[in-house]
Amino acid sequence: MTLVLVAHGTRDPAGAEVVEEIASLVRARLGGVPVRVAYADVRRPDVTSVLSSVRGPAVVVPAFLAAGYHVRVDVPAQVEASGHPDVVVADPIGPALAPAVLARLHEAGYRPGDSVVLAAAGSSDARALADVRAVADALARRVGPVAVGYAATASPRVPEVVARAPGRVAVASWLLAPGLFHRAVAASGADVVAAPIGAHPRVVEAVLLRYYEARCFRGVA
Repeated sequence: MTLVLVAHGTRDPAGAEVVEEIASLVRARLGGVPVRVAYADVRRPDVTSVLSSVRGPAVVVPAFLAAGYHVRVDVPAQVEASGHPDVVVADPIGPALAPAVLARLHEAGYRPGDSVVLAAAGSSDARALADVRAVADALARRVGPVAVGYAATASPRVPEVVARAPGRVAVASWLLAPGLFHRAVAASGADVVAAPIGAHPRVVEAVLLRYYEARCFRGVA
């Protein structure tokens, strides 16, 4: 059963390299299972073209951190447009990745007592923003109060939140890969800015979990 890993898409080659690295690590864990990469926006190939070339059943795993517009609308529409008769769309991978965010924050030089800001891309979907707040609450259990800022679409923006925060400010990145959003976060004026989550082992585990959940949904062991 082919796994189609769907990312947002970015014009930054470094972002595409991260997605390919994640796919490669997933492929290694799945042995002979085909793993293909598709993009919901900006880059090619899109989900429609990838599924059009897949023979047999497929699981589409959205490598998204929240269930926003792309996950709820774009990806299902592209699946439908492919005409593929046997596709399961898994849930996004985000909820399991809070430990990876914390790890990246420590790697960047976070110190106890720093004001922490969780930087997310943003969304017009209130459910996606609630997902971000849930991650901030999970992070707060380890580092104390966590404010939320957005790189685009929603408010408040990251630089505003950083400017209001007292003392030394550390930004935790709720972004999967480098690109325009992370560059905006890096320019926020914070003392410490964590790298995007990237090809962290937690990401690989989350993709595999979604794949196996989808197989069970279809009654495949």
